[in-house]
Amino acid sequence: MSAERVNVAIVGGGLMGREIAAAIQRWPALIDHPVRPRLTAVCDINPAALDWFDEIDTVVTKTTDYADILADDSIDVVYVAVRHDLHEKIYRDVIASGKSLLAEKPFGIDGAAAQAVLAEMAAHPESFVRCSSEMPFFPGAQLAIDYVRSGALGTIIEARNSFLHSSDLDLSKPVNWKRQKQFCGEAGVLNDLGMHTWHVPLRLGWAPESVYAVLQDLVPERPGPDGTLVPCDTWENAVLHSRARHEGVQFPLTTETKRIAPGQKNTWEFEAIGLDGGVRFSTKNPKSVEVFAVVDVPGGGREQVWQQIDVGSQSVWPTVTGPIFESGFSDSILQMWAAFLAERHGSLGDRFGAARPEEAALTHDIYRAALQSHEEGRAVTL
Repeated sequence: MSAERVNVAIVGGGLMGREIAAAIQRWPALIDHPVRPRLTAVCDINPAALDWFDEIDTVVTKTTDYADILADDSIDVVYVAVRHDLHEKIYRDVIASGKSLLAEKPFGIDGAAAQAVLAEMAAHPESFVRCSSEMPFFPGAQLAIDYVRSGALGTIIEARNSFLHSSDLDLSKPVNWKRQKQFCGEAGVLNDLGMHTWHVPLRLGWAPESVYAVLQDLVPERPGPDGTLVPCDTWENAVLHSRARHEGVQFPLTTETKRIAPGQKNTWEFEAIGLDGGVRFSTKNPKSVEVFAVVDVPGGGREQVWQQIDVGSQSVWPTVTGPIFESGFSDSILQMWAAFLAERHGSLGDRFGAARPEEAALTHDIYRAALQSHEEGRAVTL
């Protein structure tokens, strides 16, 4: 059976736009996928950003106006990576056109914007919509998720999910839109990176019942275009202490979302511990997953042990890559797109999928509670 051909357009030709374009070029690495995407159009308000896409011979349209993308009946799916303040209008326009949408986080600059996008989806059910979140598609993350779902934890004790970044550690780094509230949103780093720390907890059913937040604005000024210091008014680091439930048992859930985490580059970490078992994974050591158990040690009796497993390359969708090899960031993006297009096709089954719009909208409720908690110095009930 031949794969369904899907024409893809990118709106926003920056870092992630180029990553997505490269991932689509690697599509033959997937085994028996029911969809064959082709990148045919790219839009960016900066004409120079479009030059890079000349390397991709399937691209036939380059434009600075996304209306050209929406007017093109040959395009089936649009990936949008733009400033947060532009999300609501562009996402709603894509959905209203009937095209499918893979939207970048945070799915609107705030909760009101996210709800407006959801309303547009309700009015246009023919548009399949998901939110971008690639980190859980590392094979080690998938093993950790499956471990929790298996019931191996027993009674849960605690869990943690972190995204630790260091791009703002350089104090001379010029200000840009991600460091300005008017463009990034009041939630700051939570808007920009928070989906990385909430995709898995929410998919596991760990919606917080209350949140106590500690937010940090560590660098209040950065150099502007002429070198003069200008306000940098977004939160760089956010630690949220939440109460959630797993199989009816309340437990402490900690999420860390940090732009200034010394010693880190782009690290995603997950840990869940229970009375019967535990699991933890970090992209810092992408082949290694640790699992906890109490075991019989020959000559040593019963002991508590953390055991290490190498997970190899295979994630949500099988690939031609040998299963003994390691996986990386570009592989996780390919897997996210494989899951997105398979779910759109109706072929994902019970595999882990891209972040759902309702999950993205729920993160805005969490961020609102976090802002209130930090302001008032107390836990806030959701």
